[in-house]
Amino acid sequence: MIELKDIEKRFGDNVVLKDVSVTMAERSVTALVGPSGGGKSTLLRCINLLELPNAGMVKIGEEELAFGTGRRVATGDIQRLRRQTGMVFQNFQLFPHRTAIENVMEGMTVVLKWPEAKARERAMELLEKVGMAAKADAWPATLSGGQQQRVAIARALAPSPRVLLCDEPTSALDPELAQEVVDVLDRLAEEGTTMVMATHDLRLASKVADEVIFLEAGTVVEKGPAAEVFGNPQRERTKRFIATLRHEQENAARHA
Repeated sequence: MIELKDIEKRFGDNVVLKDVSVTMAERSVTALVGPSGGGKSTLLRCINLLELPNAGMVKIGEEELAFGTGRRVATGDIQRLRRQTGMVFQNFQLFPHRTAIENVMEGMTVVLKWPEAKARERAMELLEKVGMAAKADAWPATLSGGQQQRVAIARALAPSPRVLLCDEPTSALDPELAQEVVDVLDRLAEEGTTMVMATHDLRLASKVADEVIFLEAGTVVEKGPAAEVFGNPQRERTKRFIATLRHEQENAARHA
């Protein structure tokens, strides 16, 4: 479903991703975990080409693009691959001058050129799916962070993407509001939505993910089924990281 081969990403002289090769199955959920600066979010953004790799290959479904020195990639090809994905950002990024339902409709009416009635019907279906139908006409400023993120998930699902990409979807939320988002993503996973998420939230990753990829310094340290990576990691670096993450989240829960 998703294949990344020999992905390299540099910002100037700083190599953020180096020779990353992974495959993610259709209808699976993959969690990208690791320390800050390890390359999780950059790898996620390389999947939908918000960041263009300096080298390597990205394939989603039947769409495939190769990158390298001297190789030019057409804007139309980038857009065609990007349309296979929906993106959920850390800080929601809802339009403040649009209601919840208008935020969900925006891409369908502006980009896909759907009639307004069709877009509104689809938007209501998605708001219902994420538990936000009652807030369809609310302004983002009147919604909690968890509610805003659920609207953002509905917006990302609107064009029926092949894969949903989530960049730290709970990190801007306190534990109680984060649970609302975890529950929504868990339901989507049970329905077979293909997802890739970059996250520090062990609760989210352990509950929702089928596969886990641990990244540090731009390379894959360990990957495998979530139960194995979280329950019995093979690399010492993975063990230390997961132990630290558990300790931090236990402390946060005690002080919540």
